[in-house]
Amino acid sequence: MASATLPRSALRVLSRTRPSASAVATISKSPAASKSLVRYLHQPATKTWWTASSRPAVSALRQTSTPGAPTSRRTIFIQTEPTPNADALKFNPHHRVLPENISTPYLEYLSPRSTLAPPYPSPLAAQLLAVDGVTAVFFGADYITVTKDPGTPWAHVKPEVFSLITEFVTSGREIVTASAAGSSEGTGEEAGQGGGQRDSLEYDENDSEVVSMIKELLETRIRPAIQEDGGDIEFRGFHDGQVLLKLRGACRTCDSSTVTLKNGIESMLMHYIDEVTGVQQVLDQEEEVALREFAAFEEKLRRQGKEVPATTVGKGSLDFVE
Repeated sequence: MASATLPRSALRVLSRTRPSASAVATISKSPAASKSLVRYLHQPATKTWWTASSRPAVSALRQTSTPGAPTSRRTIFIQTEPTPNADALKFNPHHRVLPENISTPYLEYLSPRSTLAPPYPSPLAAQLLAVDGVTAVFFGADYITVTKDPGTPWAHVKPEVFSLITEFVTSGREIVTASAAGSSEGTGEEAGQGGGQRDSLEYDENDSEVVSMIKELLETRIRPAIQEDGGDIEFRGFHDGQVLLKLRGACRTCDSSTVTLKNGIESMLMHYIDEVTGVQQVLDQEEEVALREFAAFEEKLRRQGKEVPATTVGKGSLDFVE
């Protein structure tokens, strides 16, 4: 059976979007060619055609096709991890959070004012603290820990936190800004900004041998585990055998923070360093005032004969270190 061969004019027609009338007449002389044309005209469109208003410039096309050319937005994957603190959630954007040119390993924001104060104001932390229910924001090198109040469910907080982190990372906006007024000491701490100074576990030639050993153990054996839980640790000093520490991030308000200090950190330090006799958690002035006021309120309820639920405040609780 002889096969029908399409003439060259028909091939030109099939390569265009809209065939001309003369070409259709040429193809219609061959039955096989007519069937091919019908199949072609009934094929669904698979290309997007630009109009004059929507067609990008040639320079834009060249930039898109150039390997390694920067793009304005990126697709990211944000992973969440639970922490031992039910009111704290760790967000991993798989993107650098802290600027590489700062010496501190973390930053913590406890109030809206702290997000504006030097040395490291943060536009992202300001927007996160504006979310209803969020009480603290903690930045590690490559993760973000958000703490909420116990009365707000995560279902109300998590979507907005996701949206804000995604917006900042994909747009390339600065998460933390190094303030020009960063030389003023104490401004950030007074406003509720933690971690603005240099790393407390850094080597210092003026440290004693015991303090150097304590710092090394904290840096190599303890800090990685605490960072995995969405927090960090700060060394505040060594006096009369007592190691003074402050927990940050998710560990700061965790019910098991004292268990971590006593059963974990204290046991390890006392095992390796004979001079260490105990570990104590240091509270900031505002935290001490809040704890005293809450303890007084609980005591008032007890005197009135009302039942007081178990908390993490006051003597005998998990957060009290004798």
